[in-house]
Amino acid sequence: MAAEHVNHVKILDCEAMQAIVAGLELRSVDLQSPRNNKEHHTQEMGLKRLIVRRGQPFGLQLHFNRPFHFGTDYLTFVAETGPVSMELLGTRATFSLTQARKGNVWSAFDFTVDTNSLLVSLFTPANAVIGPYTLKTEISQGQGHSVVHPLGTFILLFNPWNAEDDVYLPSEILLQEYIMMDYGFVYKGHERFITAWPWNYGQFEEDIIDICFEILNKSLYFLENPSRDYSQRNDPVYVCRVVSAMINSNDDSGVLQGNWEEDYSQGVSPLEWNGSVAILRQWSARGRQPVKYGQCWVFAAVMCTVMRCLGVPTRVVSSFRSAHNMDGNLTIDTYYDQNAEILSTRKRDKIWNFHVWNECWMIRKDLPPGYNGWQVLDPTPQQTSSGLFCCGPASVKAIREGEVHLPYDTPFAYAEVNADEVIWLFRDGQAQEILVHNTSSIGKEISTKMVGSDQRQNITSSYKYPEGSPEERSVFMKASRKMLGPRRASSPFLDLLGSRGSEAQPAQLQLHLARTPEWGQDLMLKLHARRMPDRVHPQGPIRLVVHFSAQALLHQGDTQEPLWRQIVHLNLDFGKEIQWPLLLPYDNYRNKLTDEKLIRVSGIAKVEDTGRSMLVLKDISLEPPHLSIEVSKRAEVGKALRVHITLTNTLMVALSNCTMVLEGSGLIDGQISKNIGTLAPGRTIQIQVDLYPIKTGPRQLQVLISSNEIKEIKGYKDTFVAASRAS
Repeated sequence: MAAEHVNHVKILDCEAMQAIVAGLELRSVDLQSPRNNKEHHTQEMGLKRLIVRRGQPFGLQLHFNRPFHFGTDYLTFVAETGPVSMELLGTRATFSLTQARKGNVWSAFDFTVDTNSLLVSLFTPANAVIGPYTLKTEISQGQGHSVVHPLGTFILLFNPWNAEDDVYLPSEILLQEYIMMDYGFVYKGHERFITAWPWNYGQFEEDIIDICFEILNKSLYFLENPSRDYSQRNDPVYVCRVVSAMINSNDDSGVLQGNWEEDYSQGVSPLEWNGSVAILRQWSARGRQPVKYGQCWVFAAVMCTVMRCLGVPTRVVSSFRSAHNMDGNLTIDTYYDQNAEILSTRKRDKIWNFHVWNECWMIRKDLPPGYNGWQVLDPTPQQTSSGLFCCGPASVKAIREGEVHLPYDTPFAYAEVNADEVIWLFRDGQAQEILVHNTSSIGKEISTKMVGSDQRQNITSSYKYPEGSPEERSVFMKASRKMLGPRRASSPFLDLLGSRGSEAQPAQLQLHLARTPEWGQDLMLKLHARRMPDRVHPQGPIRLVVHFSAQALLHQGDTQEPLWRQIVHLNLDFGKEIQWPLLLPYDNYRNKLTDEKLIRVSGIAKVEDTGRSMLVLKDISLEPPHLSIEVSKRAEVGKALRVHITLTNTLMVALSNCTMVLEGSGLIDGQISKNIGTLAPGRTIQIQVDLYPIKTGPRQLQVLISSNEIKEIKGYKDTFVAASRAS
């Protein structure tokens, strides 16, 4: 019996040895996308494919024909990205299964064997190249034959949750806002009439991530040298600079074509976009042809979508009265004639009513210490940088401190918010007199969406010291010396700065609105004039001749031909204030305003016996009607959500050819469009729509009603979508 027992054991041992010797064969792979994506904050992009963030492990499960034996079975993993992957360029990684991770390098570790399955963790370094990867494994036993098996594909993104990543942002509240929030606001209008426009970023719509990498693969950098371009995609400074160039189409097959000419018949008016998704999908679907049309807020909002999708914390920033300084001398020169008309033809410099750009959060290893954090990126094509129409990243801290020598494009960004404004009286073929030298009129109310709120946050103090403070003027002089360089010795601008300023004016002039301005009605203003003491006229009355002009003001600072003129004669003496009524009839502006619905009323007052001139200005914004949006109390995935939209035409004219567009990631797949005809003056239209929410969580519905008369009547409604209840 004992001998029989020994023989039986020997037979079992032989069978076990044969099983071990049998080649290890891969039967199937589970990339565990649902679990990995949730752990990597990418579940909003979908759960069907693996999307992970660098510097953070992710798990996968391999199923074999027999149990895996560490020490006799050898697994080597290969991850590759780019057209020609190379380890030297960081686009190919080869790494073997080990029991523990080896620092910030590609690793396969922390494995467990469960019968014929192997659960293993893969780690990507926090400075790995981002992009779509293929993953395969090579199986071998000792020095014997090896077999390569494809395991699948995954997408690797920046990881702002990881302290080793250059885009690390150490605040979950900020990450929820600047990475995970897929809607927000763009601030437009005028410093005194700031309007919050809702915008659907939609960075987690399933195809957007693929379009983001399409954008990188269409850049001139990629087309010129694909391997080198891919190898630099580990660097957020490089990636955001490429995206800044690719959002506009001035050099390449970029996403958007700019148009500031008021003729949008060949495309869509920039005012009629509700969000980024439709723009990006159109660009991709039509063979990467630029989408018509964009202006600054559209460029910046689309860039925000792309950068948040790639994993870089990003926000949209608006600056009111933003300078476009063409000659780099830190003054914006504006010219008026004697009739108070702005001479646009003479303007190389511009002051935009508002300008919109991006801030991206990152470490700047290419700069001295102290300039990490928010960086300005401006995708609007204004001037070239290293030969391409892009701008940034420029450190916000460097802008505030006047360190304009630091890359990239810091002088231009500095001037946008800090330039001085000089307004000249132009006559007899040349600039004759300085009407105004204003050191604090540029870069007003710099704004972004408040974290966790629909309110506006004023971030002007992060760009500059308080206007007029010793620190602000000191920084300005430092920046001007660096920017003007050898020219500064003979600069009339610095002479102007060094002077004691203009003499006191003999009168104080102000323009006020007599009533709220409404589109379709006459505009009522009052000129307030008060006599002031000055050196030339220490006493007695003075006579003024005031020429008034009204011009439609375009978004980028240009004006159209005057639509109204008036001349007023005033006698001013001490102790009296004159209030002179002015009427700008509706018929004068009804067909002459741009889509911005902004009018500048200018007055130049000439003192009769001295010939000196004074300037008075008033910008008027005509508000569109307001939308009312109500939704049923409970929003639930897959269940009808009833939306009531109400619009009353408060204008004195009909709104013709009205169309409505609804958009909202997680609420609507794409857009819902509806023609609603003509809305007569004083009439109200009520529209009812049923939506079927797709995703849980906080969502925003954006509504746009456009007409021939007014392109943008916008509204929004925030709602929270609950998970579907079991029926």
